This record gives sequence, structure tokens and C-alpha cells, in this order.
Amino acid sequence: MSEAAEILVVILSIFLAVFLLIGIILGILLIRVSKNISSITSSIQHTTEQIETVVESVSKATTPMIIAKMIMKQFKEAKGKDKKK
Repeated sequence: MSEAAEILVVILSIFLAVFLLIGIILGILLIRVSKNISSITSSIQHTTEQIETVVESVSKATTPMIIAKMIMKQFKEAKGKDKKK
């Protein structure tokens, strides 16, 4: 094997080792990021479930109030018409 070929083999093996090391590091970072994304999505899901519960409670309370308001408005309008006659 000539000296140039040996130098080329050494250079290529160094680049291979560097890229292998970079690949391992990026793989570890990717696993960490995916775990963080998983925890964030579970937190967001929990928050949206709580918001949904609050909205359901508010809608249950406001619906009777709106109906009562409409009935009172009808009574007031009917009372006003009776006074005009």
C-alpha cells in the first residue's frame, strides 16, 4: 500500500469516527427532545380537559339565566302593552 493510500485511509477513518460520534450525540438529543414534547403534550391535554370542564359548568349555569332573562323580557313587554291599553 502506498503512502498516499495510507494517509487517505487515516483521513477517512477519522471522518467516519467524527460523523459516528456526531450521529450518536444527535440521536441522544433527539430522544431527549421527543421526551420533552411528550410531556408537553400531556400537560396541554390535561389543561384542555380542565378548560372543557369549566366551559361545561359555565354553559350549564348561563343557559337557565338566558332563558329567565328572555321570560322576564316577555313579561315586561306584556306588562307595558297592558298599561298602554
